Amino acid sequence: MASTLLLNGTLVNEGKIFEADILIANGRIERIGKDLQHVAADQTIDATGLHILPGLIDDQVHFREPGLTHKAEIYTESRAAVAGGITSFMEMPNTVPNTLTQELLQHKYDIAARNSIANYSFFMGASNDNIDEVLKTNPKNVCGVKIFMGSSTGNMLVDNQKTLEHIFSNSPTLIATHCESEEIIRANTAKAREQYGEQVPMHMHPVIRNEEACYASSSAAIALAKKTGARLHILHISTGKETLQFDNSIPLKEKKITAEACVHHLWFTDADYAEKGSLIKWNPAVKTATDREMIRKAVNENRIDVLATDHAPHTLEEKQNSYFSAPSGGPLVQHNLPALLDLYHQGVFSLEKIVEKSAHAVAELFEITNRGYIREGYQADLVVVNLNKAWEVHPSNLLYKCGWSPFEGHQFKASVEKTFVNGHLVYSDGQVIEGTTGERLLFSR
Repeated sequence: MASTLLLNGTLVNEGKIFEADILIANGRIERIGKDLQHVAADQTIDATGLHILPGLIDDQVHFREPGLTHKAEIYTESRAAVAGGITSFMEMPNTVPNTLTQELLQHKYDIAARNSIANYSFFMGASNDNIDEVLKTNPKNVCGVKIFMGSSTGNMLVDNQKTLEHIFSNSPTLIATHCESEEIIRANTAKAREQYGEQVPMHMHPVIRNEEACYASSSAAIALAKKTGARLHILHISTGKETLQFDNSIPLKEKKITAEACVHHLWFTDADYAEKGSLIKWNPAVKTATDREMIRKAVNENRIDVLATDHAPHTLEEKQNSYFSAPSGGPLVQHNLPALLDLYHQGVFSLEKIVEKSAHAVAELFEITNRGYIREGYQADLVVVNLNKAWEVHPSNLLYKCGWSPFEGHQFKASVEKTFVNGHLVYSDGQVIEGTTGERLLFSR
């Protein structure tokens, strides 16, 4: 395997920003130092003026394979991910069929082993009646168990309290939850229909899927986790009120209850429905500017532990339907890091905080083996960025199979220049480099 020497880069790692060289050999980071220019390597890359970050680890994506491949595939979306500096992903079980057996779970791993350019893991899905399959999940090579406590999309709603308690009490691994109260959403939907009939406007989405629906569900999940001792991770926090439930007084490694925020809840607000409409229709919904500010604050205060995308593509034709027919979700993996770097330029987050929440903390939270940091001996998952190279999102530079983005027309201030996955250069100067596949993530549990 070819060795690579990265010279004169500015590293962002473990709370520090410093200049150093990196030698990559045999898929790993072999040496980090300031005097490696004379070391022999198969290729040398001058990273003067560029920043080198650990590859991002996205703990929540929907790559739609199997069963929904008209929207996306593991191959296409992993290409978009590495173009956005994401070197590892964890994919959700609401594919078709739903990933509710160990056999179906293995099938997804088999597809990724053949086709994924990025490293990969897949969540085991939970339903009201597959507890035996859930308990077979191997914590050493599966990222976690996913529970929809609120139906979102698909038919994986777990609403049987006895089943929830059983899973929370016995899950062999981390439990990740989508928290929205289906009962409250149904009541709000009925009110909206009374007012608008079937032509409910998109700006009603955060009214239907409101703060009350989110808080009722997440607070119930937290109470159940405290009762059972479960290792709980709550996904895509969308309200300021919810952030106040999470503890920032103890180190991440000691936390039993953790939380994630997604880029769309850090970027958009309900004022954007007027322009973007269904293109920013996600579950949970994008809410108020106050919610956005409180989520940003919670990230900086370490109440929110990790950042992710909830990448969930649909075709543009599907998204252009009326409110009740337009599905929730959108493509984000290619633009997550550029968006976060725009927030850095705006003074919202430091570079160190972006790296902490998008790489270090994800590795710690899931106990991923030898990834998430720029350390000697670790896998060489790296992303090289130019903080001052602006570019505009345009259909011609989109890599998503669905072919659209809610960021179209936006000019980002920073660009991803190169991405390495296990030492392989997989993205460089606007082009995905084919020919290698990522590795299955392993967990030190």
